[in-house]
Amino acid sequence: MPELKRLHADHAPAVLAFELANRTYFAASISDRGDDFFDQFTDRYNASLAEQEDGSCVFYVLVAEDGSVLGRFNLYDLEDGTARLGYRVAQQVAGRGVATATVRELCQLAAARHGLRTLRAATSHDNAASQKVLAKAGFVPVGPAAPADLGGRSGTWYQLDLQP
Repeated sequence: MPELKRLHADHAPAVLAFELANRTYFAASISDRGDDFFDQFTDRYNASLAEQEDGSCVFYVLVAEDGSVLGRFNLYDLEDGTARLGYRVAQQVAGRGVATATVRELCQLAAARHGLRTLRAATSHDNAASQKVLAKAGFVPVGPAAPADLGGRSGTWYQLDLQP
């Protein structure tokens, strides 16, 4: 059974393998991270751990029984009880309810562990799968997302008010 775990240094090789294996799949619906992301992976990963340590972000990975990463689920810009949600799941588990179940789990953690009251997430108009995940997790559309918010794509912001 996959387990949602808070990101730590030991996850780096599995996270890199996840990103590389799914790069083309992700690029079909979200902006590609670019070669620099992979060339500077260690520095960027360490910067993410530092952001998590200072409390501005919280990063999670969905880890399979074999230690491989099946998804990344992140809370960005934690401030005044609000955060942005971002996530991506491996192609091999897409369409099986994994993203929806894990987003729901992260929403519970966001309230209980991180004291958040509101989550916001943006998805592009052409990412129907992400729109379904957000709707099934209880998010509602709250307005347009600028292309700058979505790597050049237009879309919609969604919001969920969390229960304590």
